[in-house]
Amino acid sequence: MEEALQEQYRSKLLSAEEAVLRISPGSTIFLGTACGEPQALVKALLEKSYAMVDSELIQAISLGLTFYAEERFMDQFRLNAFFIGPNVRNAVNEGRADYTPVNLSDIERLFSSGLKPVDVALIQVSPPDQEGYCNLGVSVDITMSAARHADLVIAEVNPNMPRLGGDSRLHIREIDHLVENDQPLLEFTGEDESSRVVPRIGKNVAELVPDGATIQVGYGNVPDTILTSLSQKKDLGVHTEMFSDGIIELVEKGVINGRKKTHHLGKVVASFCMGSKRLFDFIDGHEMFEMYPSSYTNDPCNISRNDGMVAINSALEVDLTGQVCTDQIGQRFYSGIGGQADFMRGAARSKGGKAIIALPSTAHHHTISRIVPTLSSGGGVTTTRGDVQFVVTEYGVADLRGKSIMERTLALIGIAHPRFRSELLMHAKSLHFVYQDQLEAGYVGVYPEKWEFVRVVADHELFFRPAKPTDEGMLKDMFYSLSWDTVYNRFMGLKRSMPHRELQRIVNIDYDTRMTICGFNNEDGVWSMVAFAMYDMDKQSNTAEISFAVSDEWQNKRIGTLLMETMIEIARERKIRAFTAELLTENMRMLDLFYRTGLKVETRLVGDTYLVTIDLWTK
Repeated sequence: MEEALQEQYRSKLLSAEEAVLRISPGSTIFLGTACGEPQALVKALLEKSYAMVDSELIQAISLGLTFYAEERFMDQFRLNAFFIGPNVRNAVNEGRADYTPVNLSDIERLFSSGLKPVDVALIQVSPPDQEGYCNLGVSVDITMSAARHADLVIAEVNPNMPRLGGDSRLHIREIDHLVENDQPLLEFTGEDESSRVVPRIGKNVAELVPDGATIQVGYGNVPDTILTSLSQKKDLGVHTEMFSDGIIELVEKGVINGRKKTHHLGKVVASFCMGSKRLFDFIDGHEMFEMYPSSYTNDPCNISRNDGMVAINSALEVDLTGQVCTDQIGQRFYSGIGGQADFMRGAARSKGGKAIIALPSTAHHHTISRIVPTLSSGGGVTTTRGDVQFVVTEYGVADLRGKSIMERTLALIGIAHPRFRSELLMHAKSLHFVYQDQLEAGYVGVYPEKWEFVRVVADHELFFRPAKPTDEGMLKDMFYSLSWDTVYNRFMGLKRSMPHRELQRIVNIDYDTRMTICGFNNEDGVWSMVAFAMYDMDKQSNTAEISFAVSDEWQNKRIGTLLMETMIEIARERKIRAFTAELLTENMRMLDLFYRTGLKVETRLVGDTYLVTIDLWTK
């Protein structure tokens, strides 16, 4: 750094105590975010609190001292949180602090317009480079915006602050006072989550993330586990509000390389990070990582410029219509809006993008369902039902895209904890969200994931799995696509309709006495049912009546054989003695299918109908 810049730097140096005494009473003071919080300046505020009469402190999230939210400092400070962290949660809910619900992308406009003026910005930066630029490192977010619009900028200069690319530099001429402090940055170590549940959530989310996607994931154990679940993916990119340690391994393994990004090619784009010293050392000077203000990273238009943008966010509860609450538990404020709405809308606008809410199905040791009939009294909507595409729990994925209230209600009940599904269905009926005669069998039975499999049929990958209540619409579409010949053979007559009461008996099953395996085809992201096989068990005789249907275009491709083999395996596991069937005499293809099993087949002709018995244990 040239001599003139060095002199300018020296002329601005003060002790932390001297610097905070430059703050006038009644000021609005911004504090740097999370791991970028200026610790020496915060401690000086405590020591000189007598001079901070009627000051307002504004902040996104704090990981350090929060004495200013204590009752004994009420005459000096009033906290206004843009995001509520654990250490100020009680203060907000007890009235000692305020909460401003706002999207992170909008905060800079509050500063620049004067709607929320910033008198003083207390920030933390790296030492200046040769050109006199300091770096905001781990906390650019709204800190850069505050610094650019504050009347007075006081920067804590810390050599432990990483230097990063992007829009993360602030020149010493833009800083009024400098305070030197060499101490480790604040670290974030995560919060405890259920070790059994979290990996299953990660697995379910990973199935929605294709190779080449650009992802946004938050902080904590659930997001880090989701990242771990992505370890077999290829060419992922990152455009996010923030990141934590979970990103390191994926970058080291080359899973995250940004090669397929359509915006900021090859770069990890974020506005801040929260993690450990290992993370700070890893990103320091790393050319892949770029930090920008939240007004840029969280702008839905910028987010959507990434093709295949997958936004993964969490929630406290989701109601049966798909409304998401993130910042409240009932009337008690818990966190904040943050960037969830920004990224959900940006991802939804992205070409091939996906907007995902991922959460455990229960809270408080499985005593409370997070899938609820309606949001808790007093709870606010963070993300509207129109902005959510996927909801994921440890029990599966609810695809809400284009779904009616009834369809999304059934889908969300299906991923709730089994303990609460009957109750949720009862509430759904009382709210008239679903049919009054909606069966509950598919919700109280244990879904047998083991019978999911993929097979290549006629150069297409078909996905086979047990039926779910949410398959009713696809089954209806399949029925009305069948030719008259197929309908005649399958239903032994010219059946002209398939009403709800009949459809649901095929897909709403208990997976024990009634089982249906369906085959699905995916064309350009749209699923359709192409086949199913079903048995209905008679417990008294320990036999089960079996039936099949295959769409016309998929016939003669051995799908029936594949389904028959699967149904035999399932029936044997359940100790069923025999299958029975009733066939028209002209339906020789189905009769041939039964004979090709190699099992003992007995037929009895009654009029124009064969009554068939297939002994599952005898050849």
